[in-house]
Amino acid sequence: MKKRKTQNSRREFIKQSAIASSFFIVPRNVLGGVGFTAPSDQLNLAAIGAGGKGASDIRNASVNGRENVVALCDVDFGGSAKESVKRFPKAKLYADYREMLDKQKDIDAVTISTPDHVHGPAAKYAMDRHKHVYVQKPLTHNIREARILTELARSQKVVTQMGNQGGSNPLLGMVQGWIDSGKLGKISKVQVWTNRPVWPQGGEMPKSDPGQKPETLDWNLWLGPNELKPYVPNLHPFNWRGWWDYGTGALGDVGCHLIDIPFRTLGLMYPTDAECSVGSVFSQMWTPDYHPEGCPASSFITLHFAATDKSKSPIEMTWSDGGIRPSHPDIIPANNDIGGKNSANGVLIIGEKGIISTNINDSSPLMPKLYLNDGTTEFGPETEPNDEPEYGHQRLWVDACKAGFGSKEHKGLTSSFDYAGPMTETVLMGNLAIRSYMLKDKNGDFFARKKLLWDGENTRITNLEEANQFVGREYRKGFEV
Repeated sequence: MKKRKTQNSRREFIKQSAIASSFFIVPRNVLGGVGFTAPSDQLNLAAIGAGGKGASDIRNASVNGRENVVALCDVDFGGSAKESVKRFPKAKLYADYREMLDKQKDIDAVTISTPDHVHGPAAKYAMDRHKHVYVQKPLTHNIREARILTELARSQKVVTQMGNQGGSNPLLGMVQGWIDSGKLGKISKVQVWTNRPVWPQGGEMPKSDPGQKPETLDWNLWLGPNELKPYVPNLHPFNWRGWWDYGTGALGDVGCHLIDIPFRTLGLMYPTDAECSVGSVFSQMWTPDYHPEGCPASSFITLHFAATDKSKSPIEMTWSDGGIRPSHPDIIPANNDIGGKNSANGVLIIGEKGIISTNINDSSPLMPKLYLNDGTTEFGPETEPNDEPEYGHQRLWVDACKAGFGSKEHKGLTSSFDYAGPMTETVLMGNLAIRSYMLKDKNGDFFARKKLLWDGENTRITNLEEANQFVGREYRKGFEV
């Protein structure tokens, strides 16, 4: 950023000149008040997706006006993005992120809070132009995109962060301490579950009806990398999550919050295999409904991981969604919740000496609990006093952008793409297994319902070639990754 380098040089010149001439310079904080940030020290921010979660992402990244929001991009400023327009009245407005990034040269960094299918194309477009990026979870729509963004962040030397804000929760240190101290002994199993989906999922795709399209919505740009088709009601702004063209189902919604906990604390990397089963819905006798274009109403995934420096032994991880949760362990009192409130979401890390139970790690209380076989227990707080929104996850990224690539602030980020990329790949392995599970041959028989062997380094299924179609995707021209 040539402009900033010039500003830094100018500040240093003024400082040295003042010392040499013995003039007294009044500090900026005296002139501007406590907390004043000079315009030359502000980061110029833009939002791609300014409504819904995008509104809180750009608000938190602005750090209560400490930073400068110069542009907002959204395909529907008639919806919840109006909140951001009102909050940042000086920001220029765009519908197309490509136009914004090509026209507005003063942008330093962008938050990306779109539906999942646009994460990869928008992040790549921004990083290709040397912009720092904050990308909502899951980092990408598919595994190939996650690998590309991880490598691109390094080569472009940009500061990155994925929006799994619980990764910055200081209470994760308690869980890490229990594991590192060996209190659980040998750890061999992890169980993860969620009550998601909490949106329509598992049924037939709604029919197109262009007459219902909101006047303020640019449907063409909302589709992004997907093929152009007539408007489908009830996808925008939220229910897109249940359809593979746009979303990544329950795993994509909260997998990066839940799986993050064992992935981080056990130091896991790519799984070695994946297998799944999905719940069936019967609208008629003996013939299950078949809607491969959409995510299932419920699923059960099994992943295996090789031993690491932290886990010391191979790990089996299971994931269940649709409200299906693990059995209540005997070591945990029957009247106690497992995971979070009402046992709706959670993680169990199971060792030979006991169990760690935690809640989902978004902005919900983590509720870490340690139960040992000898009767010892240790509980973290049920509520968490937070000094700033979402554990400062966005603010920490902004500080790292200002400090620069490779700085201690950058290295201290909890979900830079060096970490978030492999973790997202692991989450999306579950979806690869689900989509493969639904494959039929020309005779209408399911032929891919097997354990899939994964070569993580080369991003390939080695024992079922047809499954590799789900590692990546096809793109409409202009939105390629």
